Amino acid sequence: MPLRIVFMGTPDFAVPVLAEIIGQGHEVVAVYTRAPAQGGRGMAERPSPVHAMAERFGIPVFHPKTLRTEEAAATFASLGADVGIVVAYGMILPKAILAAPALGCLNLHASLLPRWRGAAPVQRAIMAGDAETGVAVMKMEEGLDTGPVAMVERVAIGPDMTAGELHDALSRLGADLMARALAALSRGALGFVPQPEDGVTYAKKITNEEARVDWAEPAGAVHNRIRGLSPFPGAYFEADLGKGQERVRILRSTLADGGGAPGTLLDSAFTVACGAGAIRLLQVQRAGRGAVSGEDFLRGARLVPGARLA
Repeated sequence: MPLRIVFMGTPDFAVPVLAEIIGQGHEVVAVYTRAPAQGGRGMAERPSPVHAMAERFGIPVFHPKTLRTEEAAATFASLGADVGIVVAYGMILPKAILAAPALGCLNLHASLLPRWRGAAPVQRAIMAGDAETGVAVMKMEEGLDTGPVAMVERVAIGPDMTAGELHDALSRLGADLMARALAALSRGALGFVPQPEDGVTYAKKITNEEARVDWAEPAGAVHNRIRGLSPFPGAYFEADLGKGQERVRILRSTLADGGGAPGTLLDSAFTVACGAGAIRLLQVQRAGRGAVSGEDFLRGARLVPGARLA
């Protein structure tokens, strides 16, 4: 039985979920997303990826600055939704919003709850060196990702997998999982299990300060930071490339043999010594230029074995 749905989401991660819901024949009566933001050349206003998808299907779009007013609650309730679906919306839902749909609100979260509740579960899982993560469909409560879980799918995190690659895999998997959850919900067959109290961790928002590589860390930690921050915001180092210190983003790396003083360039394959062990930089990017392989970068830069990266 098709459900009447209000969809709440903002970034690329949420787009496949919205597309799958529409494709399954549910009636998406409205989309809530963040307001258009200025960006790109000319700083023109750009709608969010979810906003753009909604417009393609002629779905009404709302982007209120707050949901904590009587007017916002009344507008939401007037939509008469059976269920609200929330995927990386970016705003906290107050009690009045959570209670408005007849069947409550479901959230797709990109972790194996209760591990990595919060804002950056994909990046934090990789940065912590987790071997697996996943997506979970839970019923929303007022707490931060504390609601009971209905369905889960797991994904192995490869040793060199980046946050961008994991993001895309979880987005596709999450779309299928939410479709199955809605099918069960429409039959009255979607059950929920409370989250365990043990194993709770929080995926705090990524800060700019975390992006700079600390070569004194062990190679595994440096590698996890690089891939966990790729492609955005991108871990970086600084080096003198002939015109003073420049910032270079690292997009791909792998563990390598070698050792030396932390930050020392060990060979022409871009192997760099860490506090323990070494890593090889496979893909890097200078400001204002395209991404290149590590070896191609070294051929054009004034860096030779023995140089120190900061």
